[in-house]
Amino acid sequence: MAAMASSTFFFFLLCLTVTAKKTYIVHMKHQDKPLSFETHNDWYRSSLQSLTATPAESLLYSYNAAFNGFAASLDPEQAEALGKSDSVLGVYEDTVYNLHTTRTPQFLGLDAESGLWAGHNTQQLEQASRDVIIGVLDTGVWPESKSFDDSGMPEVPAKWRGECESAPDFNPKFCNRKLIGARSFSKGYRMASGGGGIYKKPGEIQSPRDKDGHGTHTASTAAGSHVVNASLLGYASGTARGMATHARVATYKVCWETGCFGSDILAGMERAIEDGVDVLSLSLGGGSAPYFRDTIAIGAFTAMEKGIFVSCSAGNSGPTKATLANVAPWIMTVGAGTLDRDFPAYAVLGNKIRYNGVSLYSGRGMGKKPVGLVYSKGNSSGSNLCLTGSLDPALVRGKVVLCDRGTTARVEKGAVVRDAGGVGMILANTETSGEELVADSHLLPAVAVGRKVGDLIREYARSDPNPTAALVFGGTVLDIKPSPVVAAFSSRGPNMVTPQILKPDVIGPGVNILAAWSEAIGPTGLAKDSRKTMFNIMSGTSMSCPHISGLAALIKAAHPEWSPSAIKSALMTTAYTQDNTNSTLRDAADGSLSNPWAHGAGHVDPQKALSPGLIYDISTDEYITFLCSLGYTVDHVKTIVKRPNVTCSKKFKDPGELNYPSFSVMFGGKRVVRYTRELTNVGPARSMYKVTVNGPSTVGISVRPKTLIFRTVGEKKRYTVTFVAKRGTSPMAKPEFGSIVWGNAQNQVKSPVSFSWSLM
Repeated sequence: MAAMASSTFFFFLLCLTVTAKKTYIVHMKHQDKPLSFETHNDWYRSSLQSLTATPAESLLYSYNAAFNGFAASLDPEQAEALGKSDSVLGVYEDTVYNLHTTRTPQFLGLDAESGLWAGHNTQQLEQASRDVIIGVLDTGVWPESKSFDDSGMPEVPAKWRGECESAPDFNPKFCNRKLIGARSFSKGYRMASGGGGIYKKPGEIQSPRDKDGHGTHTASTAAGSHVVNASLLGYASGTARGMATHARVATYKVCWETGCFGSDILAGMERAIEDGVDVLSLSLGGGSAPYFRDTIAIGAFTAMEKGIFVSCSAGNSGPTKATLANVAPWIMTVGAGTLDRDFPAYAVLGNKIRYNGVSLYSGRGMGKKPVGLVYSKGNSSGSNLCLTGSLDPALVRGKVVLCDRGTTARVEKGAVVRDAGGVGMILANTETSGEELVADSHLLPAVAVGRKVGDLIREYARSDPNPTAALVFGGTVLDIKPSPVVAAFSSRGPNMVTPQILKPDVIGPGVNILAAWSEAIGPTGLAKDSRKTMFNIMSGTSMSCPHISGLAALIKAAHPEWSPSAIKSALMTTAYTQDNTNSTLRDAADGSLSNPWAHGAGHVDPQKALSPGLIYDISTDEYITFLCSLGYTVDHVKTIVKRPNVTCSKKFKDPGELNYPSFSVMFGGKRVVRYTRELTNVGPARSMYKVTVNGPSTVGISVRPKTLIFRTVGEKKRYTVTFVAKRGTSPMAKPEFGSIVWGNAQNQVKSPVSFSWSLM
């Protein structure tokens, strides 16, 4: 009996061990590998042998390029025991990251036949971009899409070392001279889904195929081929194309039903680096964390060191301040703005007032006859938000329902209204979303309106004894003014990881973007949406990020010798901060003037970025000096830079001394902040630039020297800028902004400046 009890207890402990397992990323001292092990993988497996009876199953990934270490399935006790080894620098629990979910080339000036690249035309630039490879880490790809047609493309570049995986639903022959790689990484996701993890549900097929649509959309935005007569169910009709139409695409599926796991992302980045990509595009992210705990920052550092440009979305948590993701200075952090295109729709109320909104609804309309309007009726507390189960069919059947935006997905609210018998929906913004309008392909007639209009309709619905409404749809309208406008959802600064580095870097088109779509899912992404479409219109910094990835590919093609930092500098210093009415960029959240915490250096201008005149370049060693200035331990720095001989003997007095193309001035307890920057001439020889400064009355700005003369191409010149806070300025003063511009007749090399007296 005792033996049975003992064995039962052992079985109970075993079950506990199995159910408690999680994925951990283990950072190893690379140089500590004993000579008795042929490979690091053998050493890692041996390290697990004393902890688990199945080391081969526990070892999920062995990293070599992007990270020194491995990912393993362990219980917390095993992870703790492993962390005590002298050869282990750190053991970190896997992090879950999330996706940051036509006319753009014309809006950006990429359809011009000449003048795009000094001395060359568009055709020559496209020819050069055929050797540039963009790696997209996302939800995979729908390879049959016309956006990946390889007509006219030459053979795959000889440097390419990647491949297309075989899967039950993915034939490697789907790849071609355009889509040259397709891989998937799912061990972290599978561990969390079925291997005792927290996300217990049937796993997806391990395949590069995109069942979500997001990855196909981002990949085609970056480098999709020309597709004529593209539209979403008739909206935004025209020719769809990516930014770099002749560049190659390789996709790495790292995002699954429950998110994007850090261990899978790191494996995907490592593989992309080894495969030979030139640009990495990641439209995903998490919260902010120290760089040594940030999987994307760690992988991106190796990519940067190998000459790969890394572009990441800034996040969709705006307009709240300090909500940025992907803020490492070696990453291009991309916010979102609007296009000069809109999809108008109107709500006509019983009081004869017509309110403007937007919609992508494409089915049968409601007709012109008004029907009853319902808002927040019934006993359910969530009826104003149109949450699942909150609407009483007896009250909404045959009527238009007014729903507050928030809590659940916009399209999901429409499905709730439809299921309850409603015939239409007005989706009204609250204070959180302000005046930003995002069009959706709703399942029933629906119009989205801003907060001010929403408040007027709410008041009408509450006060009129018999409120009615009719919904009217206006198709596609171009040349919208003002544009661009900073999207309200676009995440905002300040940078909470390193406040001395101004983020985001730039904004790009990210609202109502038309691009290729997966035919495995309807345009709303809802299970009950049975519609199929080859293209979809989406919004998010997920959409702006691949625009910049594609533009970086074009700059790389024009200037193959430029570093990732040089490409970033070119995009930042040539960005514009005035809209198409010649006014300062505005913020969609409340219509106020935007600032660099929202738009960074401004909205990208690819034509100017190809010939920026001057650049701020940063070497790997300078980035290491920057990291050593953050108060990290040497082991923490080694986690990121993967060099055994890092000692941090050289540090900046202030992390803001990094040769960054923007300035974030933190006065704190001091009145004077002084930075020296170095500019490299990439324009003609014998170029002279003069400086112009702009700042608030509370700060004095002086630059020495005031003139820079570059006698040769590639020559470097330094300048020092001194910022002095005026006496009497309160430590609680609100942040202010300014700029430093080096200019001549041909170029304006502009750097935004933020001034803070305290962190927030």
